[in-house]
Amino acid sequence: MDLDVFVTAHRAEWDRLDTLLGRQRRLTGAEADELVALYQRTATHLSLIQSSAPDPQLTGRLSQLVARARSAVTGTRRASWRDVTRFLTNGFPAAVYRARHWWVPTALLSTLIAALLGWWIGTHPEVQATIAAPSELRELTRPGGQYETYYSSHPAASFAAQVWTNNAWAAALCLILGVFLGLPVLWILFQNMLNLGVGFGLMSSAGRLDTFLGLILPHGLLELTAVFVAAGTGLRLGWTLIDPGPRTRRSALAEEGRAAIGMAIGLALVLFISGAIEGFVTPSGLPTWARITIGVVAELAFLAYVYVLGGRAARAGDTGDLEAAERSAAVPTAA
Repeated sequence: MDLDVFVTAHRAEWDRLDTLLGRQRRLTGAEADELVALYQRTATHLSLIQSSAPDPQLTGRLSQLVARARSAVTGTRRASWRDVTRFLTNGFPAAVYRARHWWVPTALLSTLIAALLGWWIGTHPEVQATIAAPSELRELTRPGGQYETYYSSHPAASFAAQVWTNNAWAAALCLILGVFLGLPVLWILFQNMLNLGVGFGLMSSAGRLDTFLGLILPHGLLELTAVFVAAGTGLRLGWTLIDPGPRTRRSALAEEGRAAIGMAIGLALVLFISGAIEGFVTPSGLPTWARITIGVVAELAFLAYVYVLGGRAARAGDTGDLEAAERSAAVPTAA
């Protein structure tokens, strides 16, 4: 394509669109129709230039022009409580439901790895000796030791806030770093399972596995599920770079990336609940069975939320992405 000839042929249309956008008064019906037509043409021109004869200066000008025209055509829209409700009842659970083929296997495999690590550490004293000195291990695992006092060593509110911040950050990293083919996600996940396996192994070797599970299960079921969802979503995002399916790699990554951002917000709320349980329920004086029951109920409620509300929303076509009207306009690209 001869760029100079193309610019000469269409400059008048771009200038006319710029003039219409700069009008201070309300446009007439004919002018509004003209603006829509010029917006569509200019969007197509921008696509042709980007694909056939990219010019940074011209592309920048037309991009701004198309963005202004799109805003004028579609209008501006403010977020409302309706958006929050839709996100919580449709968007977020649908995104988690759609990612189930990634995070459910991730959860099962990770749990198996943590259990194997715990068994290996618990049945091999020489491995325990590489973790800490015998006196330090006794201090960790004894009744009233560090494993037990960890959950009650700080005020409940500040401890819950600290736990929530750390877990939300870990989940966000899984979602963000998934774009690097998912490799950093695997490392983060392994570190989490290693920490869990060490605690499992040391406490079981001291004959206090029941105490360990009584401390972990109340908050750990929901907390680990949120981490598995984040890790599975991050892995899916990384796989999208390898195999975008029928979509272009750019559009697939944009769609999955927007859903992942929404997932991060939703998981922060889930982790807030698990952090509250860890701060207020886990160290409480409630019987072990009562604390574990609270954790199981929270986990089942989340799974029902995902599979009932999320499944219904996903079958209705919700992907967790933005609504069609809120996405960037898709313009044709030259072959």
